[in-house]
Amino acid sequence: MVPVAKRFDIERTMVWIVSLVWALFQLALPRFIILDSITVRAIHLALAVILIFFTLSIRRHKRTDPADRIHFADYILAGIGCLAVLYIVLDWTGISMRAGIPTGRDIVISVVLVILVLEASRRVIGPALGAIAVIFTVYAFLGPYMPQILAFRGVSLEKYISQVALSTEGIYGIPLDVSANTVFLFVLLGSMLAKAGAGHFYNDLAISLLGRYKGGPAKAAVVSSGLTGLVSGSSIANVVTTGTFTIPLMKKVGYPGKIAAATEVAASTNGQLMPPIMGAAAFIIAEYLSIPYLDVVKAAAIPARTLRPRSLG
Repeated sequence: MVPVAKRFDIERTMVWIVSLVWALFQLALPRFIILDSITVRAIHLALAVILIFFTLSIRRHKRTDPADRIHFADYILAGIGCLAVLYIVLDWTGISMRAGIPTGRDIVISVVLVILVLEASRRVIGPALGAIAVIFTVYAFLGPYMPQILAFRGVSLEKYISQVALSTEGIYGIPLDVSANTVFLFVLLGSMLAKAGAGHFYNDLAISLLGRYKGGPAKAAVVSSGLTGLVSGSSIANVVTTGTFTIPLMKKVGYPGKIAAATEVAASTNGQLMPPIMGAAAFIIAEYLSIPYLDVVKAAAIPARTLRPRSLG
């Protein structure tokens, strides 16, 4: 029987290998690996699903110690999820030939795909997004039975599956394309800069410039969050990076804990709007509007620099 600690090390190695393969695959596109768009999207999502089930438990806890090792059920879910995601690539010719008329196999695999994608999203960001998706899905099927103001013709299971899971307009739509071709590279760059100490550097810079003034720690939180937002593009990563320093510092000079936390969260949320690396929505805006990403950066530059938490006046 494999000791718990050694088994945990093996699992960490597996996660490391999957992460490395994902990063190398994305970096190799499109210079060294040339694939059609749907294949890129499917592989991107398949690797993401595997990592989610490997790194997050059913209770949404990150597996950081031997007691939180990967359960057998998560291996099964990761494998089934990977195959379900890649099904559209494995049988793309057949799916294209019978577009709008899915077979029983198409329906079963697609339903499994939708359920596992919802479960993966729940593990990452909580139940809110999945609940909204389920509500609108139920509404799509119960449209004819709704009150007149909300009623519509409704959809059949075949039409729903064809649109959501067997085409490039649902799960494999533009947001996934933007994530696979643009967002991943920016997130990878931001993560590398954060690991290199860029976040701590910006935090120390802001504190050294503003820490000695009245309300300095709070002002430093705003500035450091804005500077960190230049490279992170994530409000959560921003809070984790700068908040570990600014929140205790604000509390030390007399700010109530709730005010200190709210100031950091508000500043970090605004920091997500700081160009050039912004949230995924910025890339989706550029894709939907068919405009250069630089135009979105220009439009966001002034609002990002002027937004401030109300608690600071």
